Amino acid sequence: MKTNFLKSVIQTKKDDQHIPPIAGFVFAIFLAGAIKIAILLDMMNVSALVIGGVVLALTGIATYFLFAIKVASQWQKVVVLRLGKFTGLKGPGLFWIVPIVDTTPSWIDHRVMVTPFAAQKTLTKDTVPVDVDAVLFWVVWDAEKAALEVEDYRAAVDWAAQTALRDIIGKKMLADILVGRSAIDKELQAVIDERTTPWGVTVQSVEIRDIVIPQDLEDAMSRQAQAERERQARVILGESEKQIAASFAEASQAYIDNPTALHLRAMNMLFEGLKEKGALVIVPSSAVDTMNLGGMSGIVSMAQNHVTKEK
Repeated sequence: MKTNFLKSVIQTKKDDQHIPPIAGFVFAIFLAGAIKIAILLDMMNVSALVIGGVVLALTGIATYFLFAIKVASQWQKVVVLRLGKFTGLKGPGLFWIVPIVDTTPSWIDHRVMVTPFAAQKTLTKDTVPVDVDAVLFWVVWDAEKAALEVEDYRAAVDWAAQTALRDIIGKKMLADILVGRSAIDKELQAVIDERTTPWGVTVQSVEIRDIVIPQDLEDAMSRQAQAERERQARVILGESEKQIAASFAEASQAYIDNPTALHLRAMNMLFEGLKEKGALVIVPSSAVDTMNLGGMSGIVSMAQNHVTKEK
C-alpha cells in the first residue's frame, strides 16, 4: 500500500512539471534568435539599453511558450484550473494554457489500471484467519470527478478494494471462500464499483489470485478429504460385493435342477486351478464325494500334460 501511494505521489509531481519537448524546442529557437539579434544590433552600434530590451522581450516570449505549450498523450486528460477554478479538460494532443494564471494539477490516465491488493489475517465467518491476494482492473471514465471529487483517486481505489475484500471475507464461511471464488469476484466488483463510481472510476473486473489458510488447518482438511475418499471406496466395495452376491445367487438357481452342469462347473474350476505351474489344490473329501469326482486322476493327468506342453 505504501509503495502504491509513493508511486502515485511521484507520478503527480512529474505531471505538475510536465514540459513537452516541443516547448523546449521553441524556447531554444527564441533564445538563439535573441542572441543572434543582440550580436547584429551590437555590430550596428545600437545602444546597450535597446539591445537589452530586445533580448529581454524575446526571452520573455520564449519563456511564455516554454510554459504555455502542453502536450497530452493519447490516453491522457488534463485538468486545467484558472486561478484555482476548474475551467475544463484538455487533451489528448497539443493545447495551450496561460502561464501563472492557469495550472494543470492533474493528468488523468484513461487506460485500464491494474491494482494488486490483499487482506492479511482476516477472520472468516467461522473465525478462520486467511490471507487473500486479489487483483483489481479499473479505469477512469470521468476525469473531472477523479480530479475534483477525491484527493488521490489511486489511493482511494486501493483502500476501497481492501476494505471491501475484508468485509466480504468476514461474511463468508471458509468453505464458501475456497469453492466460490467466481461468486466472490462478482460480489467484490459490485461493492467496489459502487464506492468508486462517485469518483469517476469504474471497476471492470476483480480476480482473486490466492487464498492462504493456516498450515494446521490445511493438514486437517487434507486428512478429512482422505478419510472421505476412503469412506467412498468402502461404500463402493460394499456395493460391488452386493452385486457379486446377487449374481452368484442368480447363477445358483441355474444349478439347482441341473446336477450335471454343477458337476462340469466344479470339474472346470478344479482343472483351472491345477493347470498353473506348481499349483497345489486341496479339496475336502466331502466336496469330492459331493461332486462325484471319481476321475481325479484323469484331471491331474490332464493338468500335468498341459504343463509339459508349455515347457
